[in-house]
Amino acid sequence: MKHRKRAIAGLALASLLGATAAAAADPGVSPASVDEALDPGESITITKTVTTPEVPPKPDIVLLVDHTGSMGIAIDNVKANMADIITAVETAQPDAQFAVAIYCDIGEPVPPYEVIQDLTDDAATAVAAVDGITLCNGGDEPEAQLPALYALGDGGGEISYRADSSRVVAWFGDAPGHDPRLDITEADATQSLVDAGVKTLAISVGFDGLDATGQATRITAATGGSFFSGVGADAVADAILDGLTNLPVEVAGSPTCDEGLSVELDPASQVVTSGDDAVFEETVTVAADAPQGTTLTCEVDFTIDGQDAGPAFTQTISVDVNDVTPPTVSCEQGPNPAGMILPEESEAGFFRMVAEDNVDDSVEITVSDTGSDAEFGPYASGTTFKLTQAPGAKPRVTAFTGEVEWHFRLKGDAELSATDEAGNTGTALCEVPPHD
Repeated sequence: MKHRKRAIAGLALASLLGATAAAAADPGVSPASVDEALDPGESITITKTVTTPEVPPKPDIVLLVDHTGSMGIAIDNVKANMADIITAVETAQPDAQFAVAIYCDIGEPVPPYEVIQDLTDDAATAVAAVDGITLCNGGDEPEAQLPALYALGDGGGEISYRADSSRVVAWFGDAPGHDPRLDITEADATQSLVDAGVKTLAISVGFDGLDATGQATRITAATGGSFFSGVGADAVADAILDGLTNLPVEVAGSPTCDEGLSVELDPASQVVTSGDDAVFEETVTVAADAPQGTTLTCEVDFTIDGQDAGPAFTQTISVDVNDVTPPTVSCEQGPNPAGMILPEESEAGFFRMVAEDNVDDSVEITVSDTGSDAEFGPYASGTTFKLTQAPGAKPRVTAFTGEVEWHFRLKGDAELSATDEAGNTGTALCEVPPHD
């Protein structure tokens, strides 16, 4: 994958330092929290923006250097700026680690490749390793980068990568590699890097010698990295930092939700350039059978290349499930003053008013006269009463006797209604024949 151009020629390392520090100030997910009230079965869609860090989280960065004779100016450029590169990366990701490896070719008085410094979080140690690089001859044009790349991946196992780290090999040189070399082919080197989850940043110094056979573009594409072509020897440090802050990264969200609440992201994941925004349409859905009157929550952890990116990339969702079910109201046969339940056919008018709600522990009942605008109450569920329909009388309620608490004399029937705290209302009708 080609890198996003940032005009390497003449690029000042100091300006990149400032840009990296500024961009690193606000990576994370926005909005970071969602608080909504939804009905059962209802959904809401939110545009979710994940601003990726300029440098992927927990970076393990290996500098791989062609140290043959033609690379002197390029290596000196990196030596002069290595401390600034480390500072810029650590500004974005304070837990960054660096390693240094070199390669030449076979038939030299030096090893064809060598890890001269394993991963370290000590900047001075990494700088000293770079400062100690000396030049070798290299012999013919192609070099021994393929066994070096193999060694930096899973096959060679010569780098102590941390678990869950973002792994990058920043490789610069000016000549292609022998294929095979030391029995290592391009396919072997590529697979070793892929198996270790290492992205390759390749910088071709001068013309396109590093990619003369297409090796560099193929390896960077296969590992999800970036290729820089035609970089001047005095601009290699700028290109390294530019590359480290322009890596393709995959952003994905992983929801963990209470039962009854779900989250879907569209797309499920996407690849952007580090430092850019990944935008998702996030649909939050309450199940039709979700418990009403409760609060359900989700956490959505957004990862960068599958790695934990830190607290700023965790989104919280809180949904109050609306109570949409009215109370159940009933007019049951009640006791007469002596406590006896008379048959409904007796039309004696003894009732018990009952109301239950799916959320509220108790709801009160109001009694309305269907023959007038009179209204009485509220009364507790379970209240017993005598109902008399007297069309010519003034509606009124009086205390009764024995097991019967109240006597309602209404012009019509009695409509019982109960309203819960969410405003849902249930009703029932108590009917008796009219009396003179």
